Amino acid sequence: MNLKPHKSRHGELLAVSMMKDEAPFLLEWCAHHLAVGFTKILVYTNDCTDGTDDMLIRLEELGLGYHRRNVIPEGVKPQPSAIKHAQVEPLVGEADWVLLFDADEFLCINHGDGTLDSMLDAAGDANGIVITWRIFGSGNVVDWSREPVTEQYLYAAPPTWNKGWGVKTLFRFDPHYWKLGIHRPSIKAKHLKTDFPETIKWLNGSGQPMEEYFKFRGWRSIRRTVGYQWAQMNHYAVKSVDSYAIRKFRGNVNNKKDKYNADYWALQDRNEVRDDKILRYAGKTKAIMAELLTDPVLSELHYAALERVEKRLDEYRKTEGYQELKASLIEASKIPITQISAKPPKPRDPEKIAALMSEVEQKNAARPASERRRKPAPEFADVTEGGDGFVPGEIDLSAEATVEWVPNHGLELPADVRIFAQNTLDQVMRGKYQRRLARFNDRFIEDGERVLDLGAGIGFLSLLTCLTQEKTSLLVQEDTPSRLAVMRQVMAHNKLSFGPRLGVDERPVVGKDDAATVRAVNALTEVVAPDVIRASQADIGRLVGQLALDGVKRIVLIGPAAERYRRGARHPGEDSERTIAEAVVISRTSSVSDR
Repeated sequence: MNLKPHKSRHGELLAVSMMKDEAPFLLEWCAHHLAVGFTKILVYTNDCTDGTDDMLIRLEELGLGYHRRNVIPEGVKPQPSAIKHAQVEPLVGEADWVLLFDADEFLCINHGDGTLDSMLDAAGDANGIVITWRIFGSGNVVDWSREPVTEQYLYAAPPTWNKGWGVKTLFRFDPHYWKLGIHRPSIKAKHLKTDFPETIKWLNGSGQPMEEYFKFRGWRSIRRTVGYQWAQMNHYAVKSVDSYAIRKFRGNVNNKKDKYNADYWALQDRNEVRDDKILRYAGKTKAIMAELLTDPVLSELHYAALERVEKRLDEYRKTEGYQELKASLIEASKIPITQISAKPPKPRDPEKIAALMSEVEQKNAARPASERRRKPAPEFADVTEGGDGFVPGEIDLSAEATVEWVPNHGLELPADVRIFAQNTLDQVMRGKYQRRLARFNDRFIEDGERVLDLGAGIGFLSLLTCLTQEKTSLLVQEDTPSRLAVMRQVMAHNKLSFGPRLGVDERPVVGKDDAATVRAVNALTEVVAPDVIRASQADIGRLVGQLALDGVKRIVLIGPAAERYRRGARHPGEDSERTIAEAVVISRTSSVSDR
């Protein structure tokens, strides 16, 4: 065999994992992480019956991995036991970078050429990178297959789904200062009051600085810290129905008795969006795996494990238990993502949290929020951070996903996490989407007027206007065409048709510079000759004083446009301006009623 471990310019890059009966998937997992660029792989096993430990022993004989028995003290779970052993393991102590993660997790580096070396080059003097999960579902695959996990399952929860934001941490390990943990390491207590915490510089999965609190506690990302531009941890917790059945009867590394039921499947079987970024490794992983299988011992163990599990699965398929499990999982797949709850929410107890804080944490927490917190990245921002309430960019609705439809002001809207940012999704779920704007709609537009709706999003206010005003006509414009596709879905679902009263224009109006934006808006205004312009884009709010508005009675600025206008846009002439609900209404005549 010609395969040799990678030599990294960043020293020893060590992957540490815990496994129980993972033989059918082991070689792919190892091959993938060798392709990613780990220089060493260390695996602890307990109670294996399928040859997992024998395969790892052989990999160690070949110089491609290391195996350790997880000797478990009475009363201790396997995973904490393995972590305790790793804490004093020389391989771990000598490593330059360590990542502790599970057998159903595959690291996917989106930065550069996809290797650890490339990402660590960019990390500079940082000593940790916090990598957030992407939860991958079954992709509606039922039957067992020998195809690679990373090629079979290409559908996942949307990146904005906060229940999928658990993390794993790649970091510079020193056993003198750090105590290992499954999600992130913790500073040993004796170093909390020293200068050591000041030396910690951790980045998130997009290469941005983590907030200070994460030095001390937390195991998941929040909106201000989540990011995937550099790396993500693909979490294949369920795989196919047959794979899930196999996991159910073989158990798991942490002995959780109730883990493999329909509730857990519903949580983890998320298939709302396609994510195939990990396919960048497919060729290299296959080549490494093919080389591994040239070893006769590994090859015999690998195929024996596959045949053994397939034989057992064939027997299990003939039982009522399998049929019941399969039916329950298929039914659980139909549960919309908006109805999923990971655990019953626990009320936050500030006093209890404060009591657990070290003096260093308390000092950090006392700093002004503006110093401790940073704004979320645009893809995770919401209306509270100046966003428009939508997930930025084009909406991918190609995946088959069950979506809950919720009445909002007489219109049923899709409670779809692919469309709405989290706070806005909460409003949709409560039937309060754009509630104040909807209630005051007749203060903005009078029946029979012509309306140019710029940046109309999914057209909610436009459709509501058509519903409540029989003579009003609208041209709906939106820079993101997929949002207009959602509008058409909303119309179809609600069985709406407004004929020539509702026109649609998918051409963008926000251009590469201010002059292009003004020209685009003026061109539409000339064609439509509107009585009212309603706009949501921030650039329109900023440039409203430069628009050609002859014949326009009223300009209604909402969302980012209203916010930007309030921050100092030039007022258009002598026109009056006032706030109604969340909107800024600029009246160019006295025709607006004060009802």
